[in-house]
Amino acid sequence: MLSKKAQSISPSPTLAIDAKAKKMKADGVDVIGFGAGEPDFDTPEHIKDAAVSAIHDGFTRYTPVAGMLDLQQAICEKLQADNGLTYQPNEIVVSNGAKHSLTNVFAALLNPGDEVIIPAPYWVSYSEIVKLNDGVPVIVPTQAENNFKITPLELAGAVTSKTKAILINSPNNPTGQVYTAKELQAVADFAVARNLYVVSDEIYEKLIYGEHEHVSIASLNEKIKDLTIVINGVSKSYAMTGWRIGYTACRADIAKTMSSIQSHATSNPNSIAQKATIAALTGSQQCVADMKVAFSQRRDYMVDKISAIPGLSCIEPTGAFYVFMDVSSLFERSLNGQPVQTSDNFAALLLEQAKVAVVPGTGFGAPNYVRLSYALGMEQIKTGMTRIEDFINQLK
Repeated sequence: MLSKKAQSISPSPTLAIDAKAKKMKADGVDVIGFGAGEPDFDTPEHIKDAAVSAIHDGFTRYTPVAGMLDLQQAICEKLQADNGLTYQPNEIVVSNGAKHSLTNVFAALLNPGDEVIIPAPYWVSYSEIVKLNDGVPVIVPTQAENNFKITPLELAGAVTSKTKAILINSPNNPTGQVYTAKELQAVADFAVARNLYVVSDEIYEKLIYGEHEHVSIASLNEKIKDLTIVINGVSKSYAMTGWRIGYTACRADIAKTMSSIQSHATSNPNSIAQKATIAALTGSQQCVADMKVAFSQRRDYMVDKISAIPGLSCIEPTGAFYVFMDVSSLFERSLNGQPVQTSDNFAALLLEQAKVAVVPGTGFGAPNYVRLSYALGMEQIKTGMTRIEDFINQLK
């Protein structure tokens, strides 16, 4: 009999819908895929060049488990420059992607039965990673009128004697919402008063639009910094999803524990990708600025289009590259006798009838919504949104 714990884990619906759309495309079907959680841009040339040089230089052997010292130092410099955070190399653990970093964090923090407060909507893997590490995810629904950001009152209603940590994701996947310094301060005060860890996933920090800005909760004061584990990486900001480099910044004792865990799980992260990451962090940031311009234009188009389609609505995202679209007003309508009753049902019918892939909100803890990525070209976005509009106009 297989592991009961492993069998309790749900597969990622975001990867499942993306895989199905790619299979249809491979079969010759003209599918517009809004499901992907990765930039459509290529990794910038100077980053690829650093990797090629590393290969030619023979940099193909083991590195220290927690990452090369040069990369740890580059991360420290980035955290100081971008976030006003002072860390030492022994407080940095480089891993095989931010998802791996999260796995290390919860393996280091949790004892069986410990609870982790996770605001919903949430990234689909959070709850499963907590469960894999013998923790209990406590899902706390947030409200659209608060832009899906958790409040102290909601935290107070969820905390128990078993609570070990609060998970914050800003900019948020799937909503695209960004916490302000004031909102983060309220969470920080709550955590410090109860001596709770804060796991702060900041992987989308460089993709913020308009006058909004990213604030790391760890930067607010030394007390909350002591309790915070910052999660970040290069996947989203530098179009490096396949390179698999993430990292954590936290207290040295937590970092040491995570490094020990990683030493037995995977050893060091890819040596060549580490060299490429140094180039990403220390080289020109124009590539990030260029991506932001394109993402901002796409976001504006999609939000305007959604707002103009009867039956659809969304809150304008201020970060990441997702629009979280409310489809609940379409429930109980149908197409050719097939009813639209849930976001899962909506997504399945949309893919089948209109050849458009979106991710249902069920896996994000928000069953009235679907997530659309704008990490695809503008022409594809326009075609896809037209198909969605035509599909909805056919519903009776």
